[in-house]
Amino acid sequence: MTKTLVQKIVFKNTTPEILYKLYMDAKQHAMIAGEPCKIAAKVGSSYTVAGGYITGKNLQLIKNKLIVQSWKAKDWDKKAMDSTFIINLEPKGKDVVLHVTHANIPDEHYESIDQGWHDFYWTPWKQHLSGKPVTRPAM
Repeated sequence: MTKTLVQKIVFKNTTPEILYKLYMDAKQHAMIAGEPCKIAAKVGSSYTVAGGYITGKNLQLIKNKLIVQSWKAKDWDKKAMDSTFIINLEPKGKDVVLHVTHANIPDEHYESIDQGWHDFYWTPWKQHLSGKPVTRPAM
């Protein structure tokens, strides 16, 4: 069985452009996640993050607004289908609401992925944006 993860995170005093670039720019993505990353803002292009632990393709991109990707972790069952990962960036005054939907996650990986988005992305993003050192849990 699979599950769908839904998250809503508010980023204070930033713009959709800044958040989009944190995710879609390979240098910034690697700096925030703390692992090598190969990603480009081009529909149809493949990407790898977390040193190759995560792989997928960009399915749809609307600059500074929407990211839709296929997404699969290296330790998932080989027969498992790719999941679908969606980020929607909604400006709200001086803030941005990040809406995340991550569908088709194998049950046994759901909790670690749910926590992983916070530990390796949303919390480090907030630290970086506030000028604090980026920290992540040990892998």
